[in-house]
Amino acid sequence: MSAAEADDRAESIRMIRDSAAAVVPPDGDLKRIRALRFQEPGFDPAMLRQMGEMGWIGLRVPEALGGAGLGLGEMCALAEELGRGLAPEPLIQAALSAQLLAAAGGKGALAKLLSGEALLLTAWQERADTLEAPGTPEATRLFLPMAGGATGFLLPARIGDRLALHEVPASAVRLETAPTQDGGFLGTITPPRDLGTPLATDIGPALTEALDEAALVTAAYLLGGMERAFAMTLDYLRTRQQFGRIIGTFQALQHRAADLKMQVALTRASIEAAAAALDAGVRGDARRAAVSRAKARAAEASLLVTRQSIQLHGGIGYTDDYDVGLFLRKAMVLANQFGSAALHRRRFMAVSPEVEA
Repeated sequence: MSAAEADDRAESIRMIRDSAAAVVPPDGDLKRIRALRFQEPGFDPAMLRQMGEMGWIGLRVPEALGGAGLGLGEMCALAEELGRGLAPEPLIQAALSAQLLAAAGGKGALAKLLSGEALLLTAWQERADTLEAPGTPEATRLFLPMAGGATGFLLPARIGDRLALHEVPASAVRLETAPTQDGGFLGTITPPRDLGTPLATDIGPALTEALDEAALVTAAYLLGGMERAFAMTLDYLRTRQQFGRIIGTFQALQHRAADLKMQVALTRASIEAAAAALDAGVRGDARRAAVSRAKARAAEASLLVTRQSIQLHGGIGYTDDYDVGLFLRKAMVLANQFGSAALHRRRFMAVSPEVEA
């Protein structure tokens, strides 16, 4: 990449961050988030429409199909800013569906999905902690975030040796939802026998790539959350007094804060390196290794940083009224989405070119 191209890319990412800040202030209060907790569907449909109008759902969709045609660097920057604000809208899941509809040639409700008018969720998961989509036609589909707000679902279904894609309206499935630790909801759906409208006969490769990208973007969301929680903790350490001294002057607490800062920095480096590699066109095992390195680190670091942030706040950190705890709750829910740290460590060891056979 030339210097001019690098500058253009940096400017594009800066503009994405600025647009996110206009909708979800990165250091604003969390009253909106608190008001949505444990209230079906768990997010604000009007906010999702606004995200669609700003082009976020179609950020990775080619311009010819109505998207922005931008890279993972921009998508990860956007997710990071949303993570700082704990935005509950299922943007990552909507973007995954948009990529599949784009791979299907723009069939189905792509335009409505990109605008935020409709919410299509891809029901690919049949068991816990996996990135594999078996596509068993009659299988119950699990762990669909904010499924109560979906207008329809995309169903990957294996027909012969290929993974076909079908679209089914929400009214045609049996849906059950359960609350999550952060105040959102996960859905379980039972598909109809006819599987709905066929959109594509072979979506397997596109789904594999889209799931990897969703894992990386989820890692970026976790990075934004842990960074905000750490910033809140530093502010607390600089102002809270104990025994007549600012507690941030205590050496033991300084050491703990330094360790957390290192975790945040390493997570950022891993995510940015993975996004740059995928945008440069890396394929195969090297692609999977880059994603798994980033997701494993983000999953573990987000839980470590948010837990330590609560501890460093002392007793007030454990109260539900204090905002820092919301970041731990979010990390507890997202750490395992699109693969846990354990899954991604195993995959990294299996595919990493740095590991000798």
